[in-house]
Amino acid sequence: LEAGKHEFPFSFQLPQEPLVTSFSGKYGSIQYCVKAILERPVVPDQSVKRELQVISHVDVNSPALLMPVLRSQEKMVGCWFFTSGPVSLSAKIERKGYCNEEAIPIYAEIENCSSRLIVPKAAIFQTQTYLASGKTKTFRQMLANVRGNPIASGSTDTWNGKTLKIPPVTPSILNCCIIRVEYSLAVYIHIPGANKLMIELPLVIGTIPCTGFSSRNSSTGQFSVDMSWLALTMPEHPEAPPNYADVVSEEEFSRHVTAYSQPADCEEQLCGHMFAYIQEFRFQPPPLYSEIDPHPTHIEETQSVSFML
Repeated sequence: LEAGKHEFPFSFQLPQEPLVTSFSGKYGSIQYCVKAILERPVVPDQSVKRELQVISHVDVNSPALLMPVLRSQEKMVGCWFFTSGPVSLSAKIERKGYCNEEAIPIYAEIENCSSRLIVPKAAIFQTQTYLASGKTKTFRQMLANVRGNPIASGSTDTWNGKTLKIPPVTPSILNCCIIRVEYSLAVYIHIPGANKLMIELPLVIGTIPCTGFSSRNSSTGQFSVDMSWLALTMPEHPEAPPNYADVVSEEEFSRHVTAYSQPADCEEQLCGHMFAYIQEFRFQPPPLYSEIDPHPTHIEETQSVSFML
């Protein structure tokens, strides 16, 4: 080659087997790099290395990651015979899989039957696990947290979707034999003078966000209602309503309709027919339905009465 600057474009095919996401942790890292070597016959070889970022995609739309997670726990505050009452906690999240920058709605119910003032809190934790030479080392750190209102003795509190935002973090690494990166959402209660009451809900941080369509399908599939019974109760040709005259009894008829003499001539006959036609609208409407008989039959009943002296 002549003296000067030369560029050689090239491409490299990554291996077909799944690659673990790049990661740099407390006690180890997963790194990929590209190394170029310039071989020269007289002088030593010259090389350059550049780091390559690899991301193994995790789709949170999988059915296992769309399922809600719910747990509950109770703790008796005090020791030995000096117990002040239990503190109960139940927490739920709508699904297990989330992505970076997403806000997790938290649903929780806290009941304080103890004599102490408690404070509910929630936090996202990252757990790094390193496995080498048959030994295991773990590092755990808090990434984000949120705090609720203090709960007095004998009171309860409810979180109806209290949000906690996920910071930019490495996706979950679950398919590596030497390094694992796992996440969890901890809902816990700080109790003065006692160990905290904690519930941990597993999380999977993915790279492909939830589309919403899949989550709606999964939720509606569990609570779908069968409406086929509606066709059985609705006939094609509904029956006609009962005749009005059939509803009015003969007693009602004789009470509200007065007997009229037959007309003599034709002219009076026309008026009489018309007048009789109008009388049909003088019927009172049928009585409203009631389980109490408006015309009870009086029957003498004898009951024995006893007196105690």
